[in-house]
Amino acid sequence: MTGVDTAVAGRRTTFTSLRVAAVDRLCADAVAITFDVPDDLAERFAFRPGQWLTLRRLVDGREERRSYSICSPAGARPRIGVREVPGGLFSTWLVRELRPGDEVEVLPPSGSFTPDLSVPGHHVLIAAGSGITPVLSIAASVLADPRSRVTLLYGNRAASTVMFADELADLKDACPSRMELVHVLSREAREIELFTGRLDAAKLRVLLPALTPVSRVDHWWLCGPYGMVLDARAVLTELGVPGERVHHELFFVDEPPPEPVRPAHDTPDDLRDGGGEVTVVMDGRATTVASPGGTTVLEAAQRVRPELPFACKGGVCGTCRARVVAGEVRMRRNYALEPEEVAAGYVLTCQSVPVSDAVTVDYDV
Repeated sequence: MTGVDTAVAGRRTTFTSLRVAAVDRLCADAVAITFDVPDDLAERFAFRPGQWLTLRRLVDGREERRSYSICSPAGARPRIGVREVPGGLFSTWLVRELRPGDEVEVLPPSGSFTPDLSVPGHHVLIAAGSGITPVLSIAASVLADPRSRVTLLYGNRAASTVMFADELADLKDACPSRMELVHVLSREAREIELFTGRLDAAKLRVLLPALTPVSRVDHWWLCGPYGMVLDARAVLTELGVPGERVHHELFFVDEPPPEPVRPAHDTPDDLRDGGGEVTVVMDGRATTVASPGGTTVLEAAQRVRPELPFACKGGVCGTCRARVVAGEVRMRRNYALEPEEVAAGYVLTCQSVPVSDAVTVDYDV
């Protein structure tokens, strides 16, 4: 198990080859993969519940990267959940071909979809499909504090497609008085009609007040398809839940991107269409590169800094997050950053097109 190279400081963006310790079948199209981490890399791969790992492999000479959420509780070996995407180059390899003893190139944990474990509270988690992966990690970690409670609402098509069914049942059995677990199935009838159907706005409007006193919940955690997350946020807003108590993460977005948010003075006619300069700061080193008009910060800078972090390049995962410290950009789409992060100057560099002639972004802050 060897590192590809060594990061100097700041964000650790170098890949390390980790040995696969176990591949556990969860259901017909999903597995959980556990990685071995040697003692000398334990700090590098220590994770917070709700974070993810970015994996890399070469396919026909082309580099492919994918991010997968960690499902194990804080302090355990990193374990990711993977559901096969039909025709997926990466997920099919992981689900169908990967075996214990194989090695996979992995980046250190990333992500801010994480609770503060030092503060006890009542957490309600709403997940659908493979969105259960980080939610399982959060639930197990939160319940390690005997003062905390968890309500978990999990939507799937049928019982046979439920990921981590045994682990969820075990967690419920271990904390019967502090965990409520509700499975909702869209294509399979349940004994209680309330638990049959899709986790859409209509269902959530009825379910949430029935399950828990909404106003007494400390934090809400949403993970699943874009539509479900949007509906859940809308219903929670209707129920008077403050926005700072609601956290979400997306695995994919099957909706057209929203209109980009532009500064008040910015119109399509005055966007920069010529060349300019992009400066990136990472690991304490600044690099400046020419940027053609319409090119994202990440695209321009990768020509001279190929180690810059990225995964989905779709504005969903947040791996390429950096802060604009000079100049101005506009984001084409953003499904990863919270409003307070955007207000503080953070952007997704894979979606950020320079508006000013010179832009500097810092990955280390």
